[in-house]
Amino acid sequence: MNTLTAQMSSDGGPWRLYVVLYGETEWPTVRWESGPVPTVAERRKALAYLGYEVASGANWSWIEDSQKHDDDSTPVVLIAAVDVREQEGATT
Repeated sequence: MNTLTAQMSSDGGPWRLYVVLYGETEWPTVRWESGPVPTVAERRKALAYLGYEVASGANWSWIEDSQKHDDDSTPVVLIAAVDVREQEGATT
């Protein structure tokens, strides 16, 4: 089964989790109001809502970026990523 990438990001506002679908104009997305980082259980539930699950053996990884590319004086954007696959029997 092919894997895709799910990412979650925030620049201090709401958190957004989405599954990257190359060639598509809209990606399946879940949003949380601003606050603490969504837990792994909350992310797993959101992925299931979208019809996906974390791929076997995959772990979330984190990076940080600048809100404006190549300008480290702008607010930090936190980005998490994990490999996912469609759930058995899911229709997305």
